Amino acid sequence: MNLPNKLTICRILLIPFFVVFLLLPELTEYGKYIAAAIFIIASLTDFADGKIARKYNLVTNFGKFMDPLADKLLVCAAMICLVETGQLDGWIVIIIMSREFIISGFRLVASDNGVVIAASYWGKFKTTFQILMIIVLILDIDSVYFRAAGVILTYTALLLTLISLIDYIFKNKQVLKEQK
Repeated sequence: MNLPNKLTICRILLIPFFVVFLLLPELTEYGKYIAAAIFIIASLTDFADGKIARKYNLVTNFGKFMDPLADKLLVCAAMICLVETGQLDGWIVIIIMSREFIISGFRLVASDNGVVIAASYWGKFKTTFQILMIIVLILDIDSVYFRAAGVILTYTALLLTLISLIDYIFKNKQVLKEQK
């Protein structure tokens, strides 16, 4: 197993630790900081594994499948935890997670037809803003500016989620027409 795939597996293995530190009531004083650190480290592995895989030609079928799945697991776990802590509204999480399922479905149909759909810049912006939103919401610093940043990041992530969904469907609508 190559380094990018190990980083992907590492990201998945960090998720339960992240959840425990964020949600375990006994860890409320420092737990959110440890959870934020774990989330940041896991997010950095996402950026690192792709760069390493492309730079050193280590792209594998395992990585093509597991890397986006690991990203979705991490972000969705974080957002569900933030609903649990009352820092994120459930309807926002439903919209964001619905987009992920729709895109995953598109990718499965495309893959079945021998088409590989690359990630778009809108999707990368969406992911970046979702990660920033999650970090700010986890830290939950008692400051009017920090809370405003959390609200701005949340609605920007939501908007970019919708834009990237529309862009994705528009650019790849032929996938639904091209059946074997």
